[in-house]
Amino acid sequence: MRAMPDEPIPVPYFLARPAGPPPWPGVVVLMEAPGISAQLLRVCERLAHEGYAAAAPDLFHRQGGTDPDHWQEFVPLLRDDESVADIAATVAALRDAGASAVGVTGFCMGGRLSYRAAVAGLDIQAAVGFYGSNISQLLGTPNCPFLLFYGGKDPYIPMDEVEKVRAHHPDEVIVYPDADHGFMRDGSDSYHPEAAADAWPRLLGFFAQHLA
Repeated sequence: MRAMPDEPIPVPYFLARPAGPPPWPGVVVLMEAPGISAQLLRVCERLAHEGYAAAAPDLFHRQGGTDPDHWQEFVPLLRDDESVADIAATVAALRDAGASAVGVTGFCMGGRLSYRAAVAGLDIQAAVGFYGSNISQLLGTPNCPFLLFYGGKDPYIPMDEVEKVRAHHPDEVIVYPDADHGFMRDGSDSYHPEAAADAWPRLLGFFAQHLA
């Protein structure tokens, strides 16, 4: 394992900028538990193609950065307050770069943190979380519009967990009955093309409505 720096650096992030000068809307894209991945960067690039400045922070920077061989050791070391601070710093970086409004989206661990950011009072105008676990333990009043997507066949998020979230937020939860955890992860066994093809335009429409 790489040695951790004595003083953590400011959160590093991958940035995909849209064509043309600012102002444009921005989106913070939050990683799955294994860390920054090629699939996550493709999401950023797809958002940039749609006119958003997309920034994906490496939330493992305090552990020395994303490492596919050690992510299971890193996850228990993450603290919500530090992750929220990293999200806030990435929002500020997008604002400094010229973003007129900022949303957050994320997958798996990042899906949970998308909701966490929404209830933490950050300067965000929309949030969309994909298959985030244990959100029922965070239930509160988000300070921005939000959506949560789940797969009905997710082995990591039982439907009783989803129903607890839906009971608190009946209009914001969308479930794809035949989809698994990671149904947006193109190129993987869990990818569900029908669910992904429905969820992506929903995300774009939601951001167009609230980040324009």
